[in-house]
Amino acid sequence: MPITKSAKKAMRASCRKKVFNLRRKKAVREEWKRLRTLAAGDLKKAVAQLPAVYRAIDKALKRGIIKKPAAARKKSQAARLLIKKK
Repeated sequence: MPITKSAKKAMRASCRKKVFNLRRKKAVREEWKRLRTLAAGDLKKAVAQLPAVYRAIDKALKRGIIKKPAAARKKSQAARLLIKKK
């Protein structure tokens, strides 16, 4: 447990940031999962879902939750998934 006043404040901030980061990470996972299920079924809906996946990845990248190479890789995988299904 933190002892000093600044350490207590840092812990509170860290806990708040953790909640936001987990929420953003979960959004990326959910959009990716939705894209995969749509790609298995209706391809037109999957293509319409692609911008939502990109948006979730970009927001996570902007907040520093995922790194730039990881974001690029995820975007590439999403596009390749749809190209492979065509």
